Amino acid sequence: MKKTYKIDVDCANCANKMEVAAKETKGVKDATVNFMTLKMIVEFEDGADVSTVMQDVLTNCKKVEDDCEIFL
Repeated sequence: MKKTYKIDVDCANCANKMEVAAKETKGVKDATVNFMTLKMIVEFEDGADVSTVMQDVLTNCKKVEDDCEIFL
């Protein structure tokens, strides 16, 4: 399953760091962050609890870019 989320990030480099952090999160099959549109597309692994995984994605993204936001 894929879902799209609105994000708030300051620069393209920060968006790239968020993408890497999201991809490394358990339960995420793939993730793409588009700085120009301020959107994150997340593809979840089969059977993953979307809300729990997205909380983990947000936590991991804040570790690399503490002022980022993902609007869940």
